[in-house]
Amino acid sequence: MNKSMEDHVHEIRQEFLGICLFIGAIWLVFLLDRFLPLEHLGLIPRTFRGIVGIVACPFLHLNLGHIMANTVPLFILLMLLAGSRSDSATVVSGIIILGGVLLWGFGREARHIGASSLIFGLVTFMMVSGVLERRWQAILVALVVAILYGTTLMSAVMPFQPGVSWDGHLFGAVAGVVMAWQLARSSGRV
Repeated sequence: MNKSMEDHVHEIRQEFLGICLFIGAIWLVFLLDRFLPLEHLGLIPRTFRGIVGIVACPFLHLNLGHIMANTVPLFILLMLLAGSRSDSATVVSGIIILGGVLLWGFGREARHIGASSLIFGLVTFMMVSGVLERRWQAILVALVVAILYGTTLMSAVMPFQPGVSWDGHLFGAVAGVVMAWQLARSSGRV
């Protein structure tokens, strides 16, 4: 194993607290939103006001059902990411920023909120990086992720679903692919 690969070897237990704090921050923002008007910080494409939503979007949720639907897959995917060779903070922040910028630049006019763009970015990141790494463990994780979330991914990026940020899902997924490719390239795996 070369030095650059050793730098990113980590274990789930090392990142468990960070995962819990990240998801806890999402829940804290959700609870604060019940008393403060935070949803206005959502991502609105091509508006100056919507730029803050690039980073705020994953922390904002419409209601209890929305945040619950995002919490479980986000926790599972962050745990899988923590057990990978990739630097979790780089992957998560890269998906949030790149997916958000793409959504801000090319998304339909609406207020986009929720962590689902990050979730779909993590799904595609896991699948693509599993194939690019050519390690049986990574391919197995990619296969499990594809089985668990593949059909959801395909249906969630279909346009014109009322009340669904399908374009946020799409651009999150694109960001996951780009991050997987870029990190594999920079580490010499492709």
